Amino acid sequence: MGEIQGQWLEALKEEFGKPYYADLYRTVTEEYKTKTIFPPAQDMFNAFDFTPLEKVKVVILGQDPYHNYGQAHGLCFSVKKGVAIPPSLVNIYQELHDDLGCYIPSHGYLEKWARQGVLLLNTVLTVRAHQANSHRGIGWEEFTDAAIKALNEQDRPIVFMLWGRPAQTKKEMLHNPKHLILEAPHPSPFSAGRGFFGCRHFSQANRFLEENGLTPIDWQIENH
Repeated sequence: MGEIQGQWLEALKEEFGKPYYADLYRTVTEEYKTKTIFPPAQDMFNAFDFTPLEKVKVVILGQDPYHNYGQAHGLCFSVKKGVAIPPSLVNIYQELHDDLGCYIPSHGYLEKWARQGVLLLNTVLTVRAHQANSHRGIGWEEFTDAAIKALNEQDRPIVFMLWGRPAQTKKEMLHNPKHLILEAPHPSPFSAGRGFFGCRHFSQANRFLEENGLTPIDWQIENH
């Protein structure tokens, strides 16, 4: 398994000593040995690695990783260059185009967002090949809830984009008045037409950041 470092490690260190985490570690380690698991083990904590706790400006919550070969690499909604852009991300790009005028890029690699302070966090961090939600309920939710609570406690403005019901269940943990909570249906093709399109979350997030003296996110993913 990968490693968590820096302020994230400080914020989450108590979790590593809890019984559920010992069970989770054992289960996930065994799964990697005996099954095909995504993302690759070294990419499991990329969301934390690419976006240190002290740099987080925006949080986008996903559910579990993509479960086909070559897709998942530890950032929710993102895929590496050369991999077909998944339908939910196609819809995210469409909303960005309609909201901010961003052109639709040729790939789905969102590292640029993560490096600017957009935490792209799945609430479950691993999955078996071709079995969606196969690692739901093994302990990841408790771990990522601890991360969300750590974010809530940050004494600075953060935007939380909660897309779809599973993400919106986390709202009860977010009671810091400094934060902005934005809710919309999930961007998947099944629900995007029910209010994700037209939600304008990206412009709202940037306006909020600017009002609080923070540099807005450059949401444009370039083709190269």
